[in-house]
Amino acid sequence: LPSELSGGELQRIPIARALANDPKLILADEPTGNLDSRTGKSILNLLKRLNEEEGKNIIMVTHDLESAKKMSKVIRILDGRIQ
Repeated sequence: LPSELSGGELQRIPIARALANDPKLILADEPTGNLDSRTGKSILNLLKRLNEEEGKNIIMVTHDLESAKKMSKVIRILDGRIQ
C-alpha cells in the first residue's frame, strides 16, 4: 500500500514510471531532494549512465552543488539570469 512506503520509495516511483516510457528527454526536478545520500547517489549515477550510454538528454534542476558537479554540463541560473 502507498501509505506503507517511505518518502524515498514514493519519490522513486515517478522516476521508474517515467523511465518505463523510454523517453529521449528526461526532465528531473530535484530528483534527489528527499532521498538518503546512498539512494541519491544511485539516482544520479542512473541519470548519468542514461545520458552517457543510452544517449538520453537530461535536464535536471537542483540546488545541490555536489549533484550538479557530477553532470557533464551545468548551466547556472542566478537571480533569473544564466551565468
